Amino acid sequence: MKIDAWKEIFVEQNVNYIIDIKGKFLVIENVPARVCLETGERFFSPETVERIQKIAWEQKKPHHIIQTPVFEFATA
Repeated sequence: MKIDAWKEIFVEQNVNYIIDIKGKFLVIENVPARVCLETGERFFSPETVERIQKIAWEQKKPHHIIQTPVFEFATA
């Protein structure tokens, strides 16, 4: 009987983290994460998560503002 082992390979990458706070989307750029090359799943250290929360709730002036189109899935 042959068993294929699932082998996940993770790499350190900087990613964009998007969070919805009360209907407003915040994009936090260049967040360090471990990313699975097979699935794209991202893992963040506890320190990184704390920093993301601090950035999201501080309400400081953003680095820059972007506009993006929004589409409704149900009517596509």
